[in-house]
Amino acid sequence: MHRGIRDQRLLHAMSSTPREMFIPEYLQEFAYDDVPLPIEEDQTISQPFIVALMIAEAEIKPHDRLLEIGTGSGYAAAILAGMADRVHTIERHESLADSARQRLASLGYNNVEVRAGDGTLGWPDSAPFDVILAAAGGPDVPEPWRQQLAIGGRLIMPIGENSRSQELLKVTRKGENEFVEESLGGVRFVPLIGQHGWNESEDGEGPAANQTKSRIQQKSTLAGLIREAAEPLPAFDNPHFAQLFGRYADCKVVLLGEASHGTAEFYRARALITRRLIEKHGFNIVAVEADWPDAAMIDRYVRHRPAVPGSQPSFRRFPTWMWRNTEVEDFTEWLRNHNESLRPERRTGFYGLDMYNLSGAIAAVLGYLDSVDPDAARVARERYGCLTPWQKDPAVYGRVVLNGQYEQCEEAVIAQLRELLEKQLDYTHADGTQFLDAAQNARLIAAAERYYRVMYYGSAQSWNLRDTHMFDTLINLLDAQGPDAKALVWAHNSHIGNATATEMGIMRDELNIGQLARERFGSGAALIGFGTHTGTVAAASDWDGEMEIMRVRPSRDDSYEYAAHQAGIPRFLLDLREGQHEVLRSRLREPRLERFIGVIYRPESELQSHYAEASLTEQFDAYVWFDETTAVTPLPTAQRPGVPETYPFGL
Repeated sequence: MHRGIRDQRLLHAMSSTPREMFIPEYLQEFAYDDVPLPIEEDQTISQPFIVALMIAEAEIKPHDRLLEIGTGSGYAAAILAGMADRVHTIERHESLADSARQRLASLGYNNVEVRAGDGTLGWPDSAPFDVILAAAGGPDVPEPWRQQLAIGGRLIMPIGENSRSQELLKVTRKGENEFVEESLGGVRFVPLIGQHGWNESEDGEGPAANQTKSRIQQKSTLAGLIREAAEPLPAFDNPHFAQLFGRYADCKVVLLGEASHGTAEFYRARALITRRLIEKHGFNIVAVEADWPDAAMIDRYVRHRPAVPGSQPSFRRFPTWMWRNTEVEDFTEWLRNHNESLRPERRTGFYGLDMYNLSGAIAAVLGYLDSVDPDAARVARERYGCLTPWQKDPAVYGRVVLNGQYEQCEEAVIAQLRELLEKQLDYTHADGTQFLDAAQNARLIAAAERYYRVMYYGSAQSWNLRDTHMFDTLINLLDAQGPDAKALVWAHNSHIGNATATEMGIMRDELNIGQLARERFGSGAALIGFGTHTGTVAAASDWDGEMEIMRVRPSRDDSYEYAAHQAGIPRFLLDLREGQHEVLRSRLREPRLERFIGVIYRPESELQSHYAEASLTEQFDAYVWFDETTAVTPLPTAQRPGVPETYPFGL
């Protein structure tokens, strides 16, 4: 119970409660798995973590009077009995109430009183209660419960239209008619049946016991297959952490994903894998889901190249924490040190693939042309002039061009790109490295002009333009470095997994870098996804909002993440390539939900906002798992003393 539960009294009560005594004999092997399990009358015994979460949020004191709605087998009542003087518990199924009463008595829980009846009416002759806990979900808080809650009392219950759409609600009574409500996240409970809940006829969602048993057994089998195939990973400080990834050394490109843009373990793992493939296997390109102009600042730093006069520190626009964090800084310091003793042409570069920083790209192109061809710079300024009013908010340009007044911008930026490329030979004599930077910025401007224009049409075209641009940038980098070039890509799972195996491609006709890499390189591309069950993440609630450290909800029990969590291994690599673990590959080919958290995280609508169906086997060649993860650490904004002028993370 390390998942954020810190109440020692609660942990002791749970560890002292024999859960195997509260479930059917045929399911006792699953007694200490963190899963809900079926009991008689088509009811369930709740997942231990959810029981713990509800009790922890109830803030139970030793002398509190407790009312539990939904006794079930008596498991939660037994835990509560170890924490409070007296527990009253109501079960609508008389047979369950009788068996729970007998079970609790036989196990020595003498401070629990069990009643059979309509739990929505509460227990008026024993009220008021300091705590009311409900193990069934209703459409609203029953009025009798509100009235039977003591001043200062806490009520915890699921609220929702059905068992598939519920949130755990905490209600605190502040005064005679004052109640404060707080959402604790999404849950799934059986319906609350009674006068102040759902009608009996509406109770059509609880699966039969034998059906649930089959589902549990299937999950357990999948978890067991994952457990058998998983290759445990050592701690990050172990020098052998990345050794297992040497199997991808012969690939032209290795794409390393992430399930969120704000998880430290994903960045640290990618850094260690990247270090090994650079040191041991000759990879010489690190290409990341970041804007080219910003990444160019890091590239100059790690390759010991001079700073561009007047350049600004990298990654100062939302979401700053995505690349401006201590995990990325540690990697860039390593890469700078690694490159120092190498000849310039053998140094590994750090490049951005993305296209959001339109303003920075224009500035880079103009700055380069000013230095090598002032006349061309004057022409470029005229051509880019139509974009200038919207450089700082290029999305505004997308709205404006819908009226057709700015169609000439597309022709202008493409003409500028064409002219720059036509003069490649002359410019390369001046500085080949700088030319690559300027040419890529010109490509970015041309692609961004199209991207911001089409995204207001609401189709998949804007996504496809963006990922096609990122893939084309990758190819340009490989071509520029010659036939021996090998690249590592850092991007979100949604970009590096094969889109044809997800809702993106199947339902929305979206492609991505992973799909294009698979089509271009075949087995020469390794698509490696990352996942987690719970922990914390750095994210915002809305675009351009403040960064927050948010709690990641435990994964849904119908997701790939939950199956990986059930395997019970904290960190592992799962090889999903053809010829490896064929039984498991077949099971993981079946579509399931997969969680995707970007820079925005909205726990209150997690199912709708962050889950999508995918086929894991077809999506990735490998899957890297961290059961519990932590948020990245944003870099401080203070200027660092004694750093080179090329340092990319200054003020």
